[in-house]
Amino acid sequence: MNLLFIGDVIGRPGRAAIQARLPGLVSRYQVDLTIANAENAAGGLGVTPTVAEELLGAGVDVLTTGNHVWKHREFADFAQSERRILRPANYPPGAPGQGAEVFETAHSGPVAVLNLVGRVFMEPLDCPFRAADREIEALRGRTNLIVVDIHAEATSEKVALGWHLDGRVSAAIGTHTHVQTADERVLPGGTAYITDVGMTGPRDSVIGIRREPVIERFLTGLPTRFEVATGPVILNGVAVTIDAETGTARSIERVIELIEPEQ
Repeated sequence: MNLLFIGDVIGRPGRAAIQARLPGLVSRYQVDLTIANAENAAGGLGVTPTVAEELLGAGVDVLTTGNHVWKHREFADFAQSERRILRPANYPPGAPGQGAEVFETAHSGPVAVLNLVGRVFMEPLDCPFRAADREIEALRGRTNLIVVDIHAEATSEKVALGWHLDGRVSAAIGTHTHVQTADERVLPGGTAYITDVGMTGPRDSVIGIRREPVIERFLTGLPTRFEVATGPVILNGVAVTIDAETGTARSIERVIELIEPEQ
């Protein structure tokens, strides 16, 4: 079973990059399931129903999110009705939508996707470790192929969750910090892991945002208006190969695609 996980999609440039490059990536890696984090897909912050439908229409099978999932109020009803988009499972009971779901693939059977959000340097939600335990227990009766999006700020929290999940899920993929790390590996228990898959957005930016207002805020401490940057776009992701029988990962490979703007 071949999985493609695309890093945090940043605004219109990120969405355009997926439309341009996803078909080729699916063909190259013989992808059975494509997951993308849509946390910042609408104007660089949050996601709307229109934006989610655009990404799903471009060929993404499952959208995950994170701490900005409720930025746009109209998204709540959409999350309740659209099973292909997830919000973190460790939001308290009563939050719209679902944090985990099982999806059928054409050649590899059912695959579960679980979305978690961290707590270190972020809003204090329910424990992601215990939420993972609960959700994995429920998913085990339906499939042994489980992919986890760990949307967290602190490297230590993501690494700890990776070890906590090792041998119990097929892949634990870190998102949120927008900078691709170089620590991809298959852990001893058979779980493919990377601390952060990176972003799909403007390369010459500060994690997708125009450099100048970000630098000004650091220099002055005053609020500035953040906007999605322009210019060349980097598409970051990972391609993971998983044994469909055992649910253990065989390999994980970083994906880096550069899309130059049209002249």
